[in-house]
Parts: sequence; C-alpha cells; structure tokens
Amino acid sequence: MNMSDETNHDNDQWWLAALPRMIVWSRLRVLDSGVAEVFDCDGRINVYESEDVARAALMDAEFRALDGMDAEDAEVWGLDLEELEPPRAEDDDTLRERMVQPVKNPLTGRD
Repeated sequence: MNMSDETNHDNDQWWLAALPRMIVWSRLRVLDSGVAEVFDCDGRINVYESEDVARAALMDAEFRALDGMDAEDAEVWGLDLEELEPPRAEDDDTLRERMVQPVKNPLTGRD
C-alpha cells in the first residue's frame, strides 16, 4: 500500500471550511522530507514545499485547523465542536466521498 492509500497517520492535520449547511474537510500531511500534501474534497493531492506554505494556502481558502479550534470558534460557524469528527476510510478513494458532510439543522437535528 502506498502512502496516499493510508488515510490515518499520526502526523495528519485536519482542516475544515464551513459552507451553508455543509462542512468541507482537507487533510494536511507533512512528509519526512518536509514537503506537505493537502488531500482535498475532490480527491486531489496538492503538494507544497513546506507545512507553512500548505497552511497559508488552506487559510487563504478560508479553512481552519480543527486542532486549533475551540467551542467559541465552532459556534461562530454554527457548529458544535464536540460533534466535529474528521472523516475516516480505508483508502483515499473512499475518503474522498466523505470529505464533504452535511451539517445538522439545529432546529430539527437532521441534515
């Protein structure tokens, strides 16, 4: 299995963007070489020369790091931090299908 097929690594960082009633995820992975890869919701792996450059690109696209988010940050986006969980899958092809998730309507509790 190659690196891109293993979807869960200790050094993965999950980023999210909130759209109306949708959450879009991106996975930032820093390789041993220092090169950073961002797996996006379209299944593309975008390669950046460093983690800092990748983070800047994600922030420019209005993504936020999940590990840096607190309950107040999530609330601004209309999200419950405790309910935010990055997608999981056996491989990147399956993961791609889970990178966009509906947000539950706070009034009904349904998507």
